[in-house]
Amino acid sequence: MELVEICKKAKEASSDAAKLGADDKNRALLAVADALEANAAEIIAANEKDLENGRKNRMPEGLLDRLLLNESRIAQMAEGLRQVASLEDPIGEVLSMKQRPNGLRIGKKRVPIGVVGMIYEARPNVTVDAFGLCFKTGNAVVLKGGSDAIHSNIAIVSVIQETLGRINISKEVVSLIADTSRETAAAFMKMNEYVDVLIPRGGAGLIQTVVNCATIPVIETGTGNCHIFVDESADVMMAVNIIKNAKTQRIGVCNACESLVIHENILEELLPKLTEALWEKSVELRMDEKSLAAAEKMITVNKELLKPAKEEDWGTEYLDYILSVKTVSSLEEAIAHINRYNTGHSEAIVTESYANAEQFLKEVDAACVYVNASTRFSDGFEFGFGAEIGISTQKLHARGPMGLEALTSTKYIIYGNGQVRP
Repeated sequence: MELVEICKKAKEASSDAAKLGADDKNRALLAVADALEANAAEIIAANEKDLENGRKNRMPEGLLDRLLLNESRIAQMAEGLRQVASLEDPIGEVLSMKQRPNGLRIGKKRVPIGVVGMIYEARPNVTVDAFGLCFKTGNAVVLKGGSDAIHSNIAIVSVIQETLGRINISKEVVSLIADTSRETAAAFMKMNEYVDVLIPRGGAGLIQTVVNCATIPVIETGTGNCHIFVDESADVMMAVNIIKNAKTQRIGVCNACESLVIHENILEELLPKLTEALWEKSVELRMDEKSLAAAEKMITVNKELLKPAKEEDWGTEYLDYILSVKTVSSLEEAIAHINRYNTGHSEAIVTESYANAEQFLKEVDAACVYVNASTRFSDGFEFGFGAEIGISTQKLHARGPMGLEALTSTKYIIYGNGQVRP
């Protein structure tokens, strides 16, 4: 189907989606969840084609992990839809109602946005999350995935559309642009006649291209150069466990820790235990002069994993078993370093000081700021949203993991009894 026709049909379907009641939407979400699990074998077979192409193209391990689908991950996607179905429907919620001196009652309520466009890379789980959140909020969604996941996305959208058709809901509430060319992507960014908002999700290059080229309003989701600061008062084993989880649990995700900042007073106590934990996964440490000197002095094994940091390391999202390490002499220096190099995503402090925790929460400029917890929790599922359509690192409309409320707009509703303006 031609791009314009896809977007036209999505616009028409958005009107139908906006009329659906909460019970109808929830029944459909549960039916799709069941269908995804019932068709797991077909989806996994399609995904294996994408994985095979990825291996041939020497796709990095972190990106292959993002691309991978198995029964467990499909079950997680289905569970995400079930959680979305269990959440309260925000559409129609009246946010305020006030009476004016002239008798007019003026209120504001939540309404669907209309048509949401998604441009994203090799993450087929986004296909399901985007459908679930957009459908629950009465929106239609047009998906433009990358070539790396095209077989997976086709299989998933086919299951969703077949299920919707079976229960008499317009299948065009979710559409996939199967043409993965850059020309089609560029044309999609100009479909502002039919698409109300565009959400890019992927690497920095993709996001900046969409922000710079789209004529559709864009919600900017960001790359994740996420930091953990180990304060001088930190519990060392807590810090080690948090850093290990944030860095190595999944390396190819935007909420993984890429940068470590350590107070100089805890450096020598922390480094031996931390390197022992990280080197179970052969994590390379790119260290500033002070931390490198301390490490080389006390560590006798795996010295090939100790490297001097370059300026560009402080701002790099590695998506790999690499971690930059910066030593600071104060909380203020740590906050300044983080605010200079972060991407506005997720930042954490490990500390036993209440005052330092509160200062960090107040002064660090990011969508998600943690005290004594892994940055890996920056996720719609973990935040109780059922799923997320992305993590917004901008400051207008939505910020942080975007669940149902982020996919709504508002309208004013005004009740009168014959008022005219004098």
